[in-house]
Amino acid sequence: MVVIFRVDASIQIGSGHVMRCLTLADALKNEGANCTFICREHSGNMLALIQSKGHGVVALPTKEANTSLTSQHPRQEYLSWLGATPDEDAEQTIAAIQSLTADKSAWLIVDHYALDRDWEEQLRPYCQKIMVIDDLADRQHDCDLLLDQTFGRDERDYQTLVPEHCTILTGSYYALLRPEFAQWREYSLQRRQQPQLKQLLITLGGVDKDNVTGQVLTALANSQLPNDCHITIVMGEHAPWLESIKAQAQQLPWSTEVRVNVTQMAELMANSDLCIGAAGSTTWERCCLGLPTIMLITAKNQIFAAELLKDKVEIAQEIDEIKRHLLSFFSSINLANRLKVLSETSSKITNGTGSKRIASFLLKN
Repeated sequence: MVVIFRVDASIQIGSGHVMRCLTLADALKNEGANCTFICREHSGNMLALIQSKGHGVVALPTKEANTSLTSQHPRQEYLSWLGATPDEDAEQTIAAIQSLTADKSAWLIVDHYALDRDWEEQLRPYCQKIMVIDDLADRQHDCDLLLDQTFGRDERDYQTLVPEHCTILTGSYYALLRPEFAQWREYSLQRRQQPQLKQLLITLGGVDKDNVTGQVLTALANSQLPNDCHITIVMGEHAPWLESIKAQAQQLPWSTEVRVNVTQMAELMANSDLCIGAAGSTTWERCCLGLPTIMLITAKNQIFAAELLKDKVEIAQEIDEIKRHLLSFFSSINLANRLKVLSETSSKITNGTGSKRIASFLLKN
């Protein structure tokens, strides 16, 4: 079975869209599917990582977006991420598909906030079926399957946005997580029966273009974090503030390390006691492992999911709120109980087997 992904990563977009598609591609590959990614060569792209996983890659050329075409568009920000007009992107994607095979792909999987029904209609003749991965519910789609893995999302949010025949799968039951998260789940939940705060994890996106990590470290420097706590900061190799964070980490009074391109994230999360993390796709990874989290909203498209999670994790919408959370958290008399409650409530959100469920659906349909 041939499956083609149209998805991008960049300094502006971040890495989350590619990472969740890569997780699904790995699950499909394990069942014998042949997966190819069509990605634009933005700064901060992840083409090398995709290739290292054994998947095919077709790179689309990058140019400055024609802002005159999108300046009055209500979705201007997302369109500017594309690096081309939607019509140009459709034309180039069609050419890429035709260069790969004379046969139609079984599935075209689209994960891009800049693309909608108009683009999908142009691609329809070149694939058997179309799957869209979304979490905005803000535009029309021409697809056969739509996935929104947001906790609490109702399929009715999409019923007027997709064709009648489209299957809509919503909720964190379908969260696209790598298999190691399900494998580490039991161990992680077991060690949280006696909570402590010895290992603090900070992960605010692979790119973190606005240097939220640096702001969090500044806030931490004036907190009452236990003296024997170890801090681990995770970043991607394309993070523009990486060297600055390494220098800042050396000035903290606690043992601190900065790790780049971590490949054993499930193990690291399972052995962490508290996380300060972004409200992106890694939210579901933390929930699967019951990792207590102070979650920081770093993009407006994260607000909806964060609101639905407000009773499951600690949420901060601004860096000043992080400071208040840290003061409250580390000075709490009942810190252990607070950690335990957060672990128990978040762990009920997903068990980490969503990728297997989605891969099985695609293979059967």
